[in-house]
Amino acid sequence: MLLRPDKKRKVYSCGNNLHSVLVMHCESRSHRKGVNNTMPKRIIQHDSADGINRRGFLECMAWSGTGVVWAIAGGIPTSRAFGQPSKGDHSKGALTFVQISDSHIGFNKPANPDVNGTLQATVDKINGLSQVPDFIIHTGDLSHQSKPAEFDTMSQILQGSKQKQIHFVPGEHDTSADDGKQYLERFGKGTKGRGWYSFDSKGVHFVGLANVQATEALGKLGADQIEWLEADLKARSSSTPIVVFAHIPLWNIYPDWGWGTQDSEQALTYLKRFGSVTVLNGHIHQIMQKVEGNVSFHTAMSTAFPQPKPGTAPAAGPMKVPAERLRSVLGITDVHYIAQKHSLAVVDSPLADAPSAASSGQ
Repeated sequence: MLLRPDKKRKVYSCGNNLHSVLVMHCESRSHRKGVNNTMPKRIIQHDSADGINRRGFLECMAWSGTGVVWAIAGGIPTSRAFGQPSKGDHSKGALTFVQISDSHIGFNKPANPDVNGTLQATVDKINGLSQVPDFIIHTGDLSHQSKPAEFDTMSQILQGSKQKQIHFVPGEHDTSADDGKQYLERFGKGTKGRGWYSFDSKGVHFVGLANVQATEALGKLGADQIEWLEADLKARSSSTPIVVFAHIPLWNIYPDWGWGTQDSEQALTYLKRFGSVTVLNGHIHQIMQKVEGNVSFHTAMSTAFPQPKPGTAPAAGPMKVPAERLRSVLGITDVHYIAQKHSLAVVDSPLADAPSAASSGQ
């Protein structure tokens, strides 16, 4: 199955089984042997104030944590089920990294009374990967209340990771108590402003952005950071794969709940000239994807607790699920980049499989 982005329309995506294809607008070549030809619902953006087709969006939205891989090669996304080996994943020059998000150390409500335990399970899962990642990215909300003890616990648990190189960006929970002072001292050394920076790894340029401000309902980058981003990207060839990571989504998923960044449009204009751009976010505690031209957006599961589907509750916040299901809605994102093929593959992996109907008593 080949998935072709529609450059004239913005496309949302989601999937809820192992053979789901996460990109909605696609072209199916059913004559290819062994290809699952079942497509999920499509959501084409409407030109409303926030660009969301409410009914289709809510029907398709899922935080089930099922694993799907997608890759971008020459502007054409392709997908495969999680666990199916990808040719060349271990080839010379391949880059692998893991994204984790929203650990909320210090949280102790019924939605997850043991966030330390689920973060430890996350580290164990990363340590158990067949290939040790080149590094780990944490997309914010390390802590729940920006307390020193919470940051201490985060550091202690992450020390158990085989991979010691970890890149962070702040979440709003990391900056709410002291405007991010503790976070910057511990996890933001060498960064600029409120915690933004960039680095390169195996031919891929990474940009970490800080789009959380305690006084803002939506995420906000600010003029100074956007100016820095423009200068940072100017030195890069348009053929350079770009990975941008920030806490709050850089596309407007559900503005009523603050699930978007108010000044992201200007920042995204600087990314349009690049042939391969991947944007990784957290904040909403559930998997969502959108492909717009050559830019693929991806939000990650939390390691702490799920949140409700947008519009299905009075407000965003921790959602309690049966204890036996909790780890099936928490997880990690495993990313591979194959230099020779200029492709990026993303795998979402839950901490545990969802229980069967028999084992859950349903």
